[in-house]
Amino acid sequence: MPLLDHFHPPVSQRRTWEGFHGLWAAALVEKLNRDILGDEFFADMQVHIGSQVEIDVATLDESKGAKRDSGSATAMLAPVWSPPATSLIVPAVFPDEVEVQVFATTTGATLVGAIELVSPRNKDRPEARRAFAAKCLAYLSRGIGLIVVDIVTNRLANLHNELMELLDQRGPFLFEPPVATYAVAYRPARKPAGDQVELWPLPLTIGDALPLLPLALRNADVVPIDLDETYSEACRRSRLA
Repeated sequence: MPLLDHFHPPVSQRRTWEGFHGLWAAALVEKLNRDILGDEFFADMQVHIGSQVEIDVATLDESKGAKRDSGSATAMLAPVWSPPATSLIVPAVFPDEVEVQVFATTTGATLVGAIELVSPRNKDRPEARRAFAAKCLAYLSRGIGLIVVDIVTNRLANLHNELMELLDQRGPFLFEPPVATYAVAYRPARKPAGDQVELWPLPLTIGDALPLLPLALRNADVVPIDLDETYSEACRRSRLA
């Protein structure tokens, strides 16, 4: 299935990118669980797009109180502790997440690999780009294998280059000139000569097929991720193919 431009007409007028990214993540999870991962692993997905609302503690407490009162006239609420007010409030950006996660189950569910599908909001401001790159760096620092897939065409920033800048890398590690659509696999490893991250960066072109990339699982094997097969399945489910 050739890569479509989901962020400009005519495709953007037929389907939302949010819906398509969700379908693609689901196709990746299904493929991993059905055909690729052994019994000691499982894949799941996380989708958080736009503002995330924090639960109001007072409202939650009132709800609990109503339930307790209806069940027992003598039920007592535990006191709610609140921290002291502070004037130190730092502005922050919490990045969008359209993410496939792979967990090992031998010692409880432990995250060992991740696939990130980039959203436009991940690329639209310097602080959003830094937040996304910092999240990726945190995964790699923990030895978690990572794939980043960016098919966003209405924002031109390159998040792989942002990540390389955090790692203080230049030259052959960057996309030159910066490209807007790409996929990169990262394999962190601890070697006798020192820690390292292997890279498989590939530019993506509208109209071309998507590549096969390796997803390294922490303390385990590398598994193949067929982006083209799962993308085609997502297109079929959304009736774009």
